[in-house]
Amino acid sequence: MQVGKSALLFLTLVATVVVWDGFYILPEGQQAVVTQLGAPVGEPVTSAGPHFKMPVLQKVRYLEKRILIWDGKPNQVPTHDKTFIYLDTTARWRIKDAMIFMQAVRDYSGAQAVLDDIIDSAVRDVVNKNDLVEIIRSSDWDVSLVGAKGKSYTEEVQLGRDKMAGLIFQNASLITPKYGIELVDVMFKRVNYIDTVRSKVYQRMISERNRIAAEKRSMGEGQKSEILGKLERELKDITSGAKRESEEIKGRADAAAAKIYAEAYSKDPEFYAFSKSLQSYEKTVDANTKLLISSDSEFYKYFDKQ
Repeated sequence: MQVGKSALLFLTLVATVVVWDGFYILPEGQQAVVTQLGAPVGEPVTSAGPHFKMPVLQKVRYLEKRILIWDGKPNQVPTHDKTFIYLDTTARWRIKDAMIFMQAVRDYSGAQAVLDDIIDSAVRDVVNKNDLVEIIRSSDWDVSLVGAKGKSYTEEVQLGRDKMAGLIFQNASLITPKYGIELVDVMFKRVNYIDTVRSKVYQRMISERNRIAAEKRSMGEGQKSEILGKLERELKDITSGAKRESEEIKGRADAAAAKIYAEAYSKDPEFYAFSKSLQSYEKTVDANTKLLISSDSEFYKYFDKQ
């Protein structure tokens, strides 16, 4: 009877251990590697939910299945044209093969160290082979500059910062799979310049701003000339139209006046001559006027009759 109770107690204890330590639940967004005596066994578990393992002998290592961020330390790197820049690089990565990851780097700190070596080496290799202009420009930037004497010139960009980042990603992603790591992308987070390089960059920025300002001024002068030319043409059209209309009005008025004069003269020529003479006297003779004319002058005609 005592033996039966001991056996029941033992079975209960075993069942408790099996239930307590024989099952585990894998959260969403994570994957698991089962280890036995510290060594990975079986395939990585990637589906969320409850799973079974051997109690006591086996342990579970949980790893992220989501995308992780790698941030490198800013490094001073020389370019192909012998100028030094500080590069701050970042990347996104994920654990592609948890089993290889466990065997190669063990944990996240090991992965950080591996990525430091791989990405920093790829960055140096690509930057060393390209000039400064490649790292400070994007491939789609306008590279027409204006020199000190106002002459424009073109600065060729073969890759640009975006394509250089893509090249670094390609080179690094060829190495990471043997560590169970998949790179998602690599990006330049920040580019700083040493003092000598900074002055060159500022000069380049000034040249670009001068070019843009010259283009804007040229465009403004062209629009100004166009507007002034249009205004001048409109003014000439208005002036000539007004002058033509005034001449037409004056012509019609002169014609009407001549007609009136002709009608008046035809009715009484003598009176018309007398009236015109009076108008002439009014315009030429005043209180201070003295006339010296002969007695047979036409101008004296009506004086004589008085």
